[in-house]
Amino acid sequence: MERALIISANKETSETAEQLLRIEGCGRTAVAASGSEARRLVKNEAEPDIVIINTPLPDEFGQELAEMIAETTSAGMILICSGDVADDIADRLSDSGVNVLARPVKREVLQRTLRLVLNTRVRMAGVKKESTDILSRIEEMRTINRAKTTLMKYLKFTEPQAHKYIEKQAMNNRQTRLEVAVRILAQYE
Repeated sequence: MERALIISANKETSETAEQLLRIEGCGRTAVAASGSEARRLVKNEAEPDIVIINTPLPDEFGQELAEMIAETTSAGMILICSGDVADDIADRLSDSGVNVLARPVKREVLQRTLRLVLNTRVRMAGVKKESTDILSRIEEMRTINRAKTTLMKYLKFTEPQAHKYIEKQAMNNRQTRLEVAVRILAQYE
């Protein structure tokens, strides 16, 4: 994990969270004391991997800030609030993927939640990469199929002939099938 953002007006909570993040391997931690400062950091800095919000903040409660960050980033989110409103806020933020902890929060509970959020984020990053790879392969297949269709239209090849032609061109020219397909499309379209 590279970046973390702690949003808290309480210095003690910020320091505890910063220590736990260091233990978990966080490289850089930014601390904001208000919602407006946090919004500026999220907008102008690199996207954080994890965000911890300790409510209330001097200029706002923090729930809207949590929703905004959850919508605009893929950061793991933890919101700490007083016990009397924690269940209500957890219900409101559950669709946003924000983890809500009721104050007082024991150090062990915060550390366990941090690990859970970080592990979930790592898994999500793997799924996102896999999804990107699959979409890339689908686009490659579409391009190759368009090239086959073009060969069938202009050179009157059958589908197996077009397939074999692309394979042979790729092998003879030491190119990928995608490179051959792009060249065919550029030539005929």
